[in-house]
Amino acid sequence: MSKKALYLLGIAITIILGTYLYVEFCCNCAIKTPAADTEKVSVVVAEETIFVPFILNGSGIDYHTNDNIKFLKNSFAVVLPVSDSVAVGIENLKTFLIANPKQKITITGYATSDETNSSTFENLGLARANDIKKYFVSKGLSGSQFDTKGEIVDKWKTSKDTLLGPAEYKFETPEAAPAVTTDEWVILKDKINGDPLILHFSTNKSSNQLSEAEKQKVADLVKYMNHVKDAVILAVGHSDNVGNRDSNVVLGQKRAEFSKNYLSKKGIDGSRITTDTKGPDEPIGENATAEGKANNRRTVITIK
Repeated sequence: MSKKALYLLGIAITIILGTYLYVEFCCNCAIKTPAADTEKVSVVVAEETIFVPFILNGSGIDYHTNDNIKFLKNSFAVVLPVSDSVAVGIENLKTFLIANPKQKITITGYATSDETNSSTFENLGLARANDIKKYFVSKGLSGSQFDTKGEIVDKWKTSKDTLLGPAEYKFETPEAAPAVTTDEWVILKDKINGDPLILHFSTNKSSNQLSEAEKQKVADLVKYMNHVKDAVILAVGHSDNVGNRDSNVVLGQKRAEFSKNYLSKKGIDGSRITTDTKGPDEPIGENATAEGKANNRRTVITIK
């Protein structure tokens, strides 16, 4: 073999060997294995949207919105203002009831068993139903077309400390409406007048300190006035004999007016409550004793 051939062969071997060594040892030098992606991906959990619809469904009216009347936990007062969609529903109800004056609706208010009842009603659900009725009346609806009930349940849908729509509205039909005879209302009136509600003014006693028996008397008054359309309440104020008679007559009238306002807040139309005063003229206790004077400072509430 000539020198030239050997020279060319050496060059070829060198190229082949160099290529092999490069591929074997250096080809992967610049290639990096991707590191496992350990970055955490945050997961956003959408907050659950809770709906308790406001539904008015009767013969001739069908209104539905996902918003509703609300109450704070342990409270019987409607949270104001109500939403626009609820306000529209109330206006629709007003129009419907004007066109159907014989229509009766029963509002059932609900409260949970772990809530505290600070109202004068026998349970918080009933207090809520009456406050809804009161709100409806403030918007021009007729209170005589509403009955109220209250129920205690184990739980209700809430958003934080707010109960969502704890009430239902049942549109009574003439067939479904309970038939109550005149005698039953006579019996209730006799019960109210035979053992009347008496509000005393000797110890600055506030409305939420009424006894259970007194709360029941308030409930009986509301029930009677809701059903007997021409009924009128009489609130008569009395005083002890401290001071001159004219001043005590005025004081008795102020007590009667206070009692009228109190009953109006319970859903009784103020125009159906009359007031009078007897001043110190009809004592039931001895004015010679502190206890007797305290008993004489009172308002007696009856049905005329």
